[in-house]
Amino acid sequence: MTQFFSTSVGRRTALYLGARGALGIVGALATAGLLGSLSACVRAPGTARDQLIFISEEKEMAMGVGAFRQVLRGAPLNADPEINELVHRVGRRIADAARKPEYHWEFAVIQDDQTINAFALPGGKVAVYTGLLKYTQTEAGLATVMGHEVAHALQRHGAERMSRGILEQIAQIGSMAGAAAGVVNPGVMQGLQSAYGVGVSLPFNRKQESEADYVGLRLMAQAGYDPRESAPFWERMSGCPRNMIGRLCFRSQTAIPEFLSTHPSDITRIKQIEAWIPEAMQFYRPTDVPGTPAPAPAPPRPLHRPEIGPMPQPG
Repeated sequence: MTQFFSTSVGRRTALYLGARGALGIVGALATAGLLGSLSACVRAPGTARDQLIFISEEKEMAMGVGAFRQVLRGAPLNADPEINELVHRVGRRIADAARKPEYHWEFAVIQDDQTINAFALPGGKVAVYTGLLKYTQTEAGLATVMGHEVAHALQRHGAERMSRGILEQIAQIGSMAGAAAGVVNPGVMQGLQSAYGVGVSLPFNRKQESEADYVGLRLMAQAGYDPRESAPFWERMSGCPRNMIGRLCFRSQTAIPEFLSTHPSDITRIKQIEAWIPEAMQFYRPTDVPGTPAPAPAPPRPLHRPEIGPMPQPG
């Protein structure tokens, strides 16, 4: 094989196959309607951050609806009317604050006390696992989670990650073809692939998580839930007293270096949220009676990008 790549014919063949493979991916995605133009730059609605998204919102919503239906077909749904009414009430108020009626919001409660999770898919499909409720404890705690998950959908984080994955696949095929042809140093290629694993992809995901925290904080405030209740919820999720988080007390699933995690550490997340609460309070209009409509959002204010550092740009 090395002998083959050492010849000019072998190098040309490798380049041709690499280019053909990359173009094949692009062609397949374009045929499926997943790839628009390479200049598909948009602004994230909650922070005005530049995003590179190749997937149309209509296609993204269709995929979200399909995924939601598939999840619910295989998941046991909770039958407790009080729990369902709670999740629907909080979800509807968050959805009203989001002002995205074309999403056709749906809410589901999945009966699984061992899973501490919730998710929102494109198209306004939201699910909460019962295992999370022991940590939310209050409506404001639940609003913290649902605001965060709805923010992921509003910010189109799923489409952004998929678009980035398209670029990574093309880049990796191109770099492998170049290395095989002797055009790219194998050491450089290895460094590139390592960067995609830790230096680029993971921090990019953490930026999205922090962005969802920031936008979600505003959503819960606009929905009439006190944003000051968000930090205590994340403290409960950490399983540690506030002054012990990240020191002598760790959750087993988070006792890894933050730079190797797709989420901010507990202490980083809580400190960021505490810094953003004064801004979110400007949108807070409390409602005392559960089930009453969400208050009208506060007048629009200039967009403020969360202080979470520069967003990595696609290479």
